[in-house]
Amino acid sequence: MIMGKVYATASMSLDGYIAGPGESGFDRLMRWHDSGDVEVPVLGRTFRMSQASAIHWREMAGAAGAGVIGRRLFDLTDGWGGNSPTGEPVFVVTHRFPEHWRDRETSAPFTFVTEGGVAAAIEQAKAAADGKDVNVAAGTMARQALELGLLDEVWVDLSPVFLGDGVPFMSGLKSDDAPVDLEGPVSVLQGNGVTHLRYRVVR
Repeated sequence: MIMGKVYATASMSLDGYIAGPGESGFDRLMRWHDSGDVEVPVLGRTFRMSQASAIHWREMAGAAGAGVIGRRLFDLTDGWGGNSPTGEPVFVVTHRFPEHWRDRETSAPFTFVTEGGVAAAIEQAKAAADGKDVNVAAGTMARQALELGLLDEVWVDLSPVFLGDGVPFMSGLKSDDAPVDLEGPVSVLQGNGVTHLRYRVVR
């Protein structure tokens, strides 16, 4: 079976942050979700994206077979109300199962990976993806996957804003693993208030 890519994705400010101080800044980082007139249904609501952003989103959603996230993102979104943004199964890397989620465990597309960390979650996600891509989000999970040599590509939705402080993308990359060369961009899509970039990881 042909295996899909493992890629990291994040909306990022021009100064490299994927969130501002105290989990702020998402209104600016995600403005591109409502910056056009192309209707894109996501999690029970309708975004209005530019044509380029809609193409980007639909390509990502169509290619994704599974996702990997950390507990921080899961808690921040409360599991997106029991769904995943692009409809695929999601593997959550965590030290402890969230007890408040037990009643929804059988109906929601989440598997909580409590042993083996990111490597184990990506292995399970690849099996669930059945040949499609695996999306790793966001900063800490992506950085760990990169350090383990498990990332094939990095996708960045670059927003025209300086947040000044917050959570950097790929923060804490080990000096033994840096620098990491990327090939590209292999794809550039210019939306309204965002530039969608894709790079390949050079190994």
